[in-house]
Amino acid sequence: MLARVPNQLDFEALFGASPNPYVLMAPDFTIVTMNDAYLAVTMRKRDEITGMPMFEAFPSDPESDSYQSLYNSLERVLRTGKRDEIALIRYDIATPSGGYEERYWSATHTPLFDEIGQVAFILQHTVDVTELHRLREFAAEAGHYARDETGVFHRAHAVQATNQSLLQETQRLKTLFEQAPGFVAVLAGREHRFQLANAAYRRLVGHRDIIGKPVAEALPEVVDQGFVTLLEQVRATGEAYVGRRVSVMLEAEGGGPLEQRFLDFIYQPIQGAEGEPASGVFVQGYDVTEQRRAEEYQQLLINELNHRVKNTLSIVQALAMQSFNDGIDPAVARQAFDARLTALSAAHSLLTTQSWESAGLLETIKASVAATAGANIERVRLQGPDIVVAPQTAVSLAMAIHELCTNAIKYGALSNETGTVDVRWTAKPGEEDFTELTIQWTEACGPPVEAPTRRGFGTRLIERGLSAELRSSVTLEFLPSGLKCTILARLLAASK
Repeated sequence: MLARVPNQLDFEALFGASPNPYVLMAPDFTIVTMNDAYLAVTMRKRDEITGMPMFEAFPSDPESDSYQSLYNSLERVLRTGKRDEIALIRYDIATPSGGYEERYWSATHTPLFDEIGQVAFILQHTVDVTELHRLREFAAEAGHYARDETGVFHRAHAVQATNQSLLQETQRLKTLFEQAPGFVAVLAGREHRFQLANAAYRRLVGHRDIIGKPVAEALPEVVDQGFVTLLEQVRATGEAYVGRRVSVMLEAEGGGPLEQRFLDFIYQPIQGAEGEPASGVFVQGYDVTEQRRAEEYQQLLINELNHRVKNTLSIVQALAMQSFNDGIDPAVARQAFDARLTALSAAHSLLTTQSWESAGLLETIKASVAATAGANIERVRLQGPDIVVAPQTAVSLAMAIHELCTNAIKYGALSNETGTVDVRWTAKPGEEDFTELTIQWTEACGPPVEAPTRRGFGTRLIERGLSAELRSSVTLEFLPSGLKCTILARLLAASK
């Protein structure tokens, strides 16, 4: 007749009553509890070791084989979530008298999981095999130990040593694989299932859960981009595929927006049996997105430099042709040409400090006035918002202000001791993305002004060059009180 099993077993009582030694450890190897059999075999008391780290309760040299074997076994349980065994380990135990006793053990470490599947505890089942080990040694020395039994112990030692060596080598290879600077993955079978993927590969695909999944499921965005077709081709033909600077759109995170990356990679077939398709594909490569973008930016800078050099040479050519026109005194022409080059240089210097990205309107006007008017700059009042203008606009405005200053010094308000120049500007939002800029140059207290009988180069530069550059209008009024120039410009919105 079978005995009846109670509805609710007292597992704590069973744990305590077991004749086999057990100790329970937390993930940091702190001793949580143990049974009486464990206390008996280790010659310790419960309150002495409860709450202590295992390697403090039972110290050993960290460089010794004993320490390394026990620590590595416990660490493997945490890392893999699987049971681990030590067939034979020497681990000496402190005696109550204060010394150490040579002891040999066989141990099994079993993970216990919490409700979310994480290792919560490690249960160590340990067996003291010291007497058996000594008996083997004694019998072997005396020549009376059965040959088969002796062979079992030798094989146990050999298996233990081999397992330790294989585990260490496997761990070393896994570490090298994980830390490889390039991305690496191993795909298996017709569906190209992810078997392995290192840290660089997981970063590339946004740390998505890909292990065990086919490529088409793990990375659905690459299917229509032709990469699954390439994998099928490599597996079917057994020929590697090499990609250089290949553009691929990937989700930075699962469900996130697609981002363009550029990759150098190789799909290398993993050869199966002779005559059979490859059993899988080995993927290895590098994310070269930053290098590609740096190359594109460098080419952009070169193109921009060429553009600016051409523009500058065109301006210099126009200045030279007009300054040295027929009928102009060479000395006067040289002086005017030098002054205009100085103004152009001042504008370029200002833009250089801003990396040729933009320039403040206030600084542009101030630099041009200073380069032309010299000490007379105190007689020029500037007032207006310091808005940002594009590089070529800044150059055009600087040249226009230079011509206005030159005209004021030669004929207008800056040609005597009392004249002044008032430069005011306003800016307001216009249609679409444009800003409407109004600049007024007003001279006062200078000699009487009359409209010229012909247009000089300076006037033409202001009226034509500036107007064309800014897609705007320029009005020159030769009033008895002094010259008044009004510039109406439409500028694309810019920011510092």
